[in-house]
Amino acid sequence: MLVLGVESSCDETGVALYDSAHGLLAHALYSQIAMHSAYGGVVPELASRDHIRRVLPLTREVLAESDRTLSDIDGIAYTEGPGLAGALLVGAGMARALAYALAIPAVGVHHLEGHMLSPLISDTPPEFPFVALLVSGGHTQLMLVSGVGRYTLMGETLDDAAGEAFDKTAQLLGLGYPGGPALSALAATGDPSRFSLPRPMLNSGDFDFSFSGLKTAVLTLVRKVGLDEAADIAAAFQSAAVEVLVKKSLAACLHSGATRLVVAGGVGANAHLRERLTRDAATRGIAVFYPRLEFCTDNGAMIAYAGAQRLVAQSSSIPDLTFAVKPRWELATLDAV
Repeated sequence: MLVLGVESSCDETGVALYDSAHGLLAHALYSQIAMHSAYGGVVPELASRDHIRRVLPLTREVLAESDRTLSDIDGIAYTEGPGLAGALLVGAGMARALAYALAIPAVGVHHLEGHMLSPLISDTPPEFPFVALLVSGGHTQLMLVSGVGRYTLMGETLDDAAGEAFDKTAQLLGLGYPGGPALSALAATGDPSRFSLPRPMLNSGDFDFSFSGLKTAVLTLVRKVGLDEAADIAAAFQSAAVEVLVKKSLAACLHSGATRLVVAGGVGANAHLRERLTRDAATRGIAVFYPRLEFCTDNGAMIAYAGAQRLVAQSSSIPDLTFAVKPRWELATLDAV
């Protein structure tokens, strides 16, 4: 089955073609970072308007790159939620209209399911079951994954997500938006032992997270020592956040008996997290799987892949014009395939 995937949940427009028999054929992505950076964060109305401008040209691009036409497509997958309502409506409206015109099925995909399954697109995909660490700007969760749609929530953040904490800390250090990658680059030049920062909920005995207190500790430290020590502050923050993510993730694996751990989401691209997690997991006999770096952030490939799994198992092939988006949507409520 050849599936067109459309991602438009926030500030990136992604389109991809996935063949269930031959894998990923092509993908294209347009990021709105340059536009939103002037405002210090995502402006929903501007995001929606830009998705409208980009989604069709990107679709033409992936069709041309893969030497396919619209008539070759067997189904369409789009991000149904969670995300910005206006942005989601752009992708959903385009996907449903195109599916109706082509008389093919369309399916809405949970954004986090796309992230969680993205390592399965690689040449060495993990087998089920595994524990998944979903770590991004909006979400930090630990899930036990027994199959597509078979997800058990083990723990989640009680306040700021890890990626949100990275971005907010970067702003405190004058690094602008989005700050996660800039903070990581600055941290690589600093001394993580220069300052001591808290490790929230490190020994809480559960699999939940909290990063708000860590961010506040950075604010207090910046007011005390100033930005001349920014590199060391960044290194201390990154070390604290990564230590919590690593310890909680490995504890979840040991608790569930899983010997495979998947890391997905934007923070999954962090080099320090990858290095520390891979090293510590190996000593416990746990294999860690990451998506390709280009698939850590939002992208159409993960939506096309997740949608293909559901379309293959879907009994109905009758397209319709009805659709809805879900700006808030719990991952654990999905149906199993």
